[in-house]
Amino acid sequence: MEHVVLNTGAEMPVLGFGVYLIPPEETERAVREALDAGYRSVDTAEGYGNEAAVGRALAASGIPREELFVTTKLSPKHTHAEGARRSFDASRRRLGLDRIDLYLVHAPYGDYYGAWRTMQDLHREGPAGAIGVSNFPAPRVADLIEHHEIAPAVDQIETHPLHQRRADQEALRTLGVVTESWGPLAQAKGGLLSDPVLTGIGERHGRSPAQVVLRWLIQRGIVAIPKTVRVERMRENLDVFGFELSADEMRGIAALDRGAPLWEGWPDPDRMPPLDQLHGE
Repeated sequence: MEHVVLNTGAEMPVLGFGVYLIPPEETERAVREALDAGYRSVDTAEGYGNEAAVGRALAASGIPREELFVTTKLSPKHTHAEGARRSFDASRRRLGLDRIDLYLVHAPYGDYYGAWRTMQDLHREGPAGAIGVSNFPAPRVADLIEHHEIAPAVDQIETHPLHQRRADQEALRTLGVVTESWGPLAQAKGGLLSDPVLTGIGERHGRSPAQVVLRWLIQRGIVAIPKTVRVERMRENLDVFGFELSADEMRGIAALDRGAPLWEGWPDPDRMPPLDQLHGE
């Protein structure tokens, strides 16, 4: 497994296992199978309702804690100073962990300034190894950095070949923030995995279109958290380190960008608090 280095100095696997929309009753099995397949990074959230199942799978795996990288997220309904600490402690209890490797604000809603101040304390105190954000436009990340002492380590956003967000990613890179892709395979939307550019590249390398997409993300320094409940797909998604895309192939995939999200309205700009309100102006 390859890793990226966060602004804390911690190493994060470039591929993780996401559990969004996996029902709690299926999550424990799926995570155990993912860990058996070789995953060491698992991404969940307070709002997914499956943290406890993730925790049971981690405990049953027998894998040393130092080999695991666990991410969870603060629910938008608890995004304020007091709610952040309560939610963090509740997530730790459900996961059965003393320490969470990466704790994210799930969306730029509510008093995320207040939540961030609490999260800075959690990081300084030790139980939050790194802190970051999710679904934040790059200008919001820059503003958060300008007004706080600790910069987000990660921004987890929708990005894939159909919605590449190269300007956002370059801005995040300049800020020292790692881009992480949720829905890296577009969750079968937009005909991504049947696109002839991807199928053609896959045929040349003896790889699936999904493997081509994940390789494309990794070569651009982007962390990806594909989700699947099928063991064969878990293994396939991990098997992306034995080949490399050429510059021409990378350009071919770059040309697929449609410049628009597949999940319209997420995050909802109308729910983002005005910056002057956050600044207390």
